[in-house]
Amino acid sequence: MSPLFRRRLFERTRDGDFEVRIDEASRDVLRSVATQLRELLVSGADDPALKRLFPVAYAQDPDREEEYRLLVRDELAAKRQQSLEVLAATAEAERVTEEELLAWMGAVNDLRLVIGTRLDVSEDMDPLPRPDDPDAPLLSLYGYLGYLLEAMVEAVSD
Repeated sequence: MSPLFRRRLFERTRDGDFEVRIDEASRDVLRSVATQLRELLVSGADDPALKRLFPVAYAQDPDREEEYRLLVRDELAAKRQQSLEVLAATAEAERVTEEELLAWMGAVNDLRLVIGTRLDVSEDMDPLPRPDDPDAPLLSLYGYLGYLLEAMVEAVSD
């Protein structure tokens, strides 16, 4: 479909906030996955799916890596939690502020990183899952979150 005829999911208003044009099912999914990731951040600190959210800074130096983790992990986790909370709290909103939309972007990006890690996504993968693939629902969610993220970036950039 031509970009001229594509309905924008997020549109900046004259007031500077953003109109949110996503359907109820999408809002339910966003709220649900945001809640799930918040719970994982609280309870699953060693879950391998979180490794992309907390990358290793000093792979060759375990002592420095531990010091780095102690210094920044809680702050990174708190920032991620806050973005997820904003997304869950405003998922029903017809309009969001720029700050809220930026939180949505951070939360959706974090969700994609975790899902992509779980699925071991790579650039050479087929973008459309086969219907018989057991990971098809998660791959579809991953793709949809990418679509939403692109729409948010486009809206903020205008």
